[in-house]
Amino acid sequence: MATMPVQSGSLHYQIEGDEGAPWLILSNSLGTALEMWDPQMPALLRQFRVLRYDTRGHGRSEVTPGPYTIAQLGADVIGLMDGLDIARAHFCGLSMGGMTGMWLGIHHPQRVGRLALCNTAARIGPPELWNARIAKVTSEGMASIAPAVIDRWFTPRFQQEARQQVERVRAMLESMPPDGYAACCAAVRDMDQRGALGRIQAPTLVIAGTHDGSTPPADGRAVAGCIAGARYVELDAAHLSNWEQCEQFTDAVVGFLNEGAPQASA
Repeated sequence: MATMPVQSGSLHYQIEGDEGAPWLILSNSLGTALEMWDPQMPALLRQFRVLRYDTRGHGRSEVTPGPYTIAQLGADVIGLMDGLDIARAHFCGLSMGGMTGMWLGIHHPQRVGRLALCNTAARIGPPELWNARIAKVTSEGMASIAPAVIDRWFTPRFQQEARQQVERVRAMLESMPPDGYAACCAAVRDMDQRGALGRIQAPTLVIAGTHDGSTPPADGRAVAGCIAGARYVELDAAHLSNWEQCEQFTDAVVGFLNEGAPQASA
């Protein structure tokens, strides 16, 4: 298991793909681990050197004392890149991972090649919602929120048609450390990047899900509307569109990353 010390903690990460290929960093959603990107990996590894990592408090990364902030999660990525001698990389994040991507694009534009912000928003409220979720997982554990979360992540149709995939994701969610999940909930609760999105210079793709109740299409359109030249794509999916519309999601991301902007390099 590969780990990297960052900011008085450590991140679990995995590198795959050909040396010399353009770097691509994948950032997971709240409540998942780096395995959430498994549906995309066969296609991505044909063209990219892929760095996946478990966000602080998730998966096999260290659960440091919370609450966390989006700035802290973004600085973790910079620490990981520095430790691995990655000067510049494409970045694709979903939900919380997309919020991390926004922060990187705003605060470290020189480190980001092309930016894919998926099923995400620059602000998600109200705070009371997050406080209630924090209290529930802290007192009752991850299984207590799993049914409601799965209903937000996948449409009823997908839950019926792809039960094995849904159960894989449910198991991932239920295995998350409650304290780390709660600390990241606080990061999302306290985040508001709306006023700074216009500073993002990287070519940007925004993906939304038509049936996403967590970060509705209006949130995705708002993000795209604030970033010069950003492209908006909407898929027939709920929140985890990379699972529910795997082929369409992958095609959109790969096509965007392969466009004529300068290639990412280490």
